[in-house]
Amino acid sequence: MTIPETIEIETRADPALSVIWLHGLGADAHDFEPVVPELRLPAEPGWRFVFPHAPKRAVTINDGMVMRAWYDILSFDRGGPADEAGIRASGRLLDALIARERSRGMGEGRVVVAGFSQGGAIALHAGLRSGERLAGIMALSTYLPLQQTFETEVVGNPDAANADVPVFMAHGRFDPVLPYEMGKESAARLREAGYRVEWHEYPMAHSVCAEEIGAIRSWLLSVAAGVESEA
Repeated sequence: MTIPETIEIETRADPALSVIWLHGLGADAHDFEPVVPELRLPAEPGWRFVFPHAPKRAVTINDGMVMRAWYDILSFDRGGPADEAGIRASGRLLDALIARERSRGMGEGRVVVAGFSQGGAIALHAGLRSGERLAGIMALSTYLPLQQTFETEVVGNPDAANADVPVFMAHGRFDPVLPYEMGKESAARLREAGYRVEWHEYPMAHSVCAEEIGAIRSWLLSVAAGVESEA
């Protein structure tokens, strides 16, 4: 499988953990680059941030305009059909990126998968189904996709590698793109399935705010502490 083109930032030489961070619809890998210095992460244990470009594809709700998208959006109706094939294809791309981090020396449980909006949906979809033990899953302003297969493919999977993975979710209460209720309901479903979800909400639209970046920093530090304690 072809690995997506990526932009990478390392907070120190020989980092101990990786974050694979997927952008949202119509954006690109540069979108969250500026967040890395804003996180003010300490020198230890060191992080590699991997920002992949989504493939370019026609997006139905945007009159078929070609843009970077992890999957097609077929309808404005939240209960409408989903691009299951596109979601699963991008899930495989994320799996390949995780495997590449392992091949570059990141041991088991040292990779965080993260994303915003569409990217967050893929992080949840692929991260929860991954056969690789992850350090955490971060999903911003997003939702749990393909919920009709969640019980059989995730909850009912006896070989699940990430049944106790820490999950960070955050959402704006005034989000007009992916309504707040979608994120809140997704977090509740994950909790019902036994996942440790850290939930944050903010008085914002479909975006990221300074307070949220502070919460992400604290969560990443707690993930790193947990990884190092198991080492």
